[in-house]
Amino acid sequence: MLFLPIIILALVQGITEFLPISSSGHLVLMHWLLEGNEASNNYTQNHLMDIAVHVGTLFAVLLYFREDVAKLFMGFFGFFSKGKDKNKKLTSSVIVASIPVILAGALLHNFQPDFMNSLMVIAIANIVFAVLLYISDRVKVASRTSETLSLKEALFIGVMQSLALIPGTSRSGVTMTAGRFLGLSRAEAARFSLLLAIIAIGGAGTLGIYDVAQGGDATFGMEVALAAFIAFIAAYIAIILMMRWLEKATFTPFVLYRILFGIILIALIQTGTLG
Repeated sequence: MLFLPIIILALVQGITEFLPISSSGHLVLMHWLLEGNEASNNYTQNHLMDIAVHVGTLFAVLLYFREDVAKLFMGFFGFFSKGKDKNKKLTSSVIVASIPVILAGALLHNFQPDFMNSLMVIAIANIVFAVLLYISDRVKVASRTSETLSLKEALFIGVMQSLALIPGTSRSGVTMTAGRFLGLSRAEAARFSLLLAIIAIGGAGTLGIYDVAQGGDATFGMEVALAAFIAFIAAYIAIILMMRWLEKATFTPFVLYRILFGIILIALIQTGTLG
């Protein structure tokens, strides 16, 4: 793969992964724009590149939320001790919320349905879930923190997260939507969503690497390392800017962007510009 497409894909993934605007939808679209109908023939190499940029974004969230990651580890090891650990509740919520997407992802991994690469599905999902994000952001004043979530509420967010396996849904967007409906502040909804990303991206990346290794026809080289590094830098900057924005503003710009993105995508499909 040429270096320019690598840079474009890495930047797109890094910028969109943690914003509520569907990184998977943007990646599929970029593969179509860069390769046309050849995208399906280059599945293995494209899949490897997608894994690389996802791993890059994973390191970004680990770095930004390093203090919370430490709390999650302390909470996990606290399960094996008799004393009380204030981090156990957050760790429990993250684990419980991750179970549905792990199960759904494993099931989907075995079937690989055609809709996973459907541009029309991406367009419609962007519009539908953008509207839900807008409603959740307006339904009530919310100021709860992630530590106040019950396991039942965490499971609800987890079930919603599993919907993100539909391309165009946006894992970040749908989990933030669920958090807002449960009364989390905007920044806290984003924080919990990004903590869930550690397990979601880590699990998906592990499965992807296993697939590529089994296939034996892709090379882990300089291109892959470059893609991961660029995605890491872009994602880290995007997280900083998004968290600062959500401390004082709403999700409305993301909602409007997704609706416009979906409408433009539908128009391009209907006119035959995109297949």
